[in-house]
Amino acid sequence: MQKCGCAREAVERYGDMLYRICLLSLRNTADAEDAVQETFLKYVQRSHDFSSAEHEKAWLITVATNKCRDMLRYRTRHMTEREELLLGYAIEKEGSGILDALMELPEKYKTPLMLFYIEGYKVNETADIMGISLPAAKMRLSRGRKLLEEKYRKEYM
Repeated sequence: MQKCGCAREAVERYGDMLYRICLLSLRNTADAEDAVQETFLKYVQRSHDFSSAEHEKAWLITVATNKCRDMLRYRTRHMTEREELLLGYAIEKEGSGILDALMELPEKYKTPLMLFYIEGYKVNETADIMGISLPAAKMRLSRGRKLLEEKYRKEYM
């Protein structure tokens, strides 16, 4: 019974943030909603407590980004020509462009940029969440910024 209350609080506290992360990664509202739902299902099934609110948040982000990665991998392996055509129509090319450029980056650069700039994590926290070393996190942020700038300049300026 207490787990249900904790889950409800976690959904209220982190649901919007997880949805934004999944939407940036998957570029599809239905898939983002599915990923968030599956993340919270795993949360409810988790048997032990977290050491802090930050540990809980980091765990949820990790599970959500892993779920998105799995969904993207599945989508890539099972995509048909028709789905590619529909996907092309579904992605809007209008707007400020920076978010669109971010969404087009490879996952290994998109995730650290999103955690650092959008969610406000420090570099060491980003490294911990992603399960990579601090130098690797710094390198991905640096390369990600360069790729983002190149993509933005090329397509939106």
